[in-house]
Amino acid sequence: MTNKDNEDLKRQAMDNTLGLNPVIGIRGKDILSAARTVMIQAIKQPLLSAKHVAHFSLELKNVVLGQSPMEPDAGDRRFADPTWSQNPLYKRYMQTYLAWSKELHEWIDDSKLSAEDISRGHFVIKLVTDAMAPTNTMANPAAVKRFFETGGKSLLDGLSHLAKDMVNNGGMPSQVNMSVFEVGKSLATTEGAVVFRNDVLELIQYKPVTEQVHERPLLVVPPQINKFYVFDLSPEKSVAKFCVRNNLQTFVISWRNPTKAQREWGLSTYIEALKEAIDVVCAITGSSDINMLGACSGGMTTASLLGHYAALGEAKVHALTLLVSVLDNRLETEVALFADEKSLEAAKRRSYQAGVLEGADLAKVFAWMRPNDLIWNYWVNNYLLGNEPPVFDILHWNNDTTRLPAALHGEFIDMFKNNPLTRAGALEVCGTPVDLKQVTCDLFCVAGTTDHITPWEACYKSAHLFGGKCEFVLSNSGHIQSILNPPGNPKGRYMTNSDLPVDPKAWLASCTKHADSWWLHWQLWQTERAGKLKKTPSALGNKAFPAREAAPGTYVHER
Repeated sequence: MTNKDNEDLKRQAMDNTLGLNPVIGIRGKDILSAARTVMIQAIKQPLLSAKHVAHFSLELKNVVLGQSPMEPDAGDRRFADPTWSQNPLYKRYMQTYLAWSKELHEWIDDSKLSAEDISRGHFVIKLVTDAMAPTNTMANPAAVKRFFETGGKSLLDGLSHLAKDMVNNGGMPSQVNMSVFEVGKSLATTEGAVVFRNDVLELIQYKPVTEQVHERPLLVVPPQINKFYVFDLSPEKSVAKFCVRNNLQTFVISWRNPTKAQREWGLSTYIEALKEAIDVVCAITGSSDINMLGACSGGMTTASLLGHYAALGEAKVHALTLLVSVLDNRLETEVALFADEKSLEAAKRRSYQAGVLEGADLAKVFAWMRPNDLIWNYWVNNYLLGNEPPVFDILHWNNDTTRLPAALHGEFIDMFKNNPLTRAGALEVCGTPVDLKQVTCDLFCVAGTTDHITPWEACYKSAHLFGGKCEFVLSNSGHIQSILNPPGNPKGRYMTNSDLPVDPKAWLASCTKHADSWWLHWQLWQTERAGKLKKTPSALGNKAFPAREAAPGTYVHER
């Protein structure tokens, strides 16, 4: 595999990771039902079908005669190999496929199906056409070249990789070589220690590296469906290391990986555990309050916690940062395409019967929502080219999934369905109603322009739910790169706007563009809210909560 191909896989990994709100998936029967609807419609409208068959035949004639203008979309990397455009046979093969795919989508647009069924029909047709792309066959020119370059060894290696994945990976192409990295040795290496543990979480304190630290500490809350070390992935893109280098007393939550024995853990369970951790952070640092950072579903949990504190009249959190977090669940994406009442209830029932929602199962479902990026790319790389799966730290983290207890999964589904955080008192946690308008602390909200998991417009709407002053920042990146965006990236860009109009398009139209990473902008914002500088404590923890195991702790290793 060339360096360019390797970089393409890494870029796709940055944009297509699991860290979404762990709410729903797509049932196989929903896909089959949508496919059945499409086929029945083809029978019900024979004249329409005949019209499109005739149109495809005409286009096919143009392809054969070399007169077709069909070209892949500019962003379609599948046909990047020059053979597809320069070799007459390959060009006709590609154009036939593109014409067929285009005609199917135009047929579904012209059908008499409802708007919802048309959207589902497009999804099913794309699944089929993506699977049948000529790039996924041994006719792929890159695979043919590789076969002759290796004397046929690439084919044998590909078959070997396929056999291993059939046995060890549920028949899905491996996205990463999981044996290369080791958590605590090559990943999650920032120095620190566990200073508190309960049944739900471990609290890790990172060792300061400056002579002085700010009085007010920062507590990072990761999503429950992934392990925490996305915030300490590697030294060059570690949020934790960036924070301690900038005088912040930094703590992070490491969630326990639940089993079916913890099926009754719900949102209140996690919030009560967080409250314990916050009290410990205050006790260790001597601060009466803290700053918090929440990401994805961790952001949803943190927002609910702050609503609970507001109901109690407790000012434990001074400022909040939310990364790629959607609290207003009115999503218009593929995530919500099959999210009707029946599928949501079925998802709740399945997880409760199993006791947990397996992160690996959710990853498979999500992969089929982005098959070109998360399945067929690796099919070509691993099987057709015979390459080893990529070696990439983000992919290792993304595949190191955790489980969700059934009760929490069910509550997330109810939140997706009923959207309670948008209405005062519609959600209750730990015995109190939640009204985010009563949360008046300062807010820093980050979203990504190309994030299809938590779209930036939805993050923007969510930022309006709070009662405090908000700084909204839009990074020119996807879901995971909105988090892992260290300074120094020559392609790094972000946008700000001191105004916060209701319409996200209005915000975007009058925003200011900046070079480099939003981390630097956040650092200034965070420093202004972190209190005075004081002498760095000589040891981690304190007498009541002494340092235990070294970071990254023990919960992160649980399978």
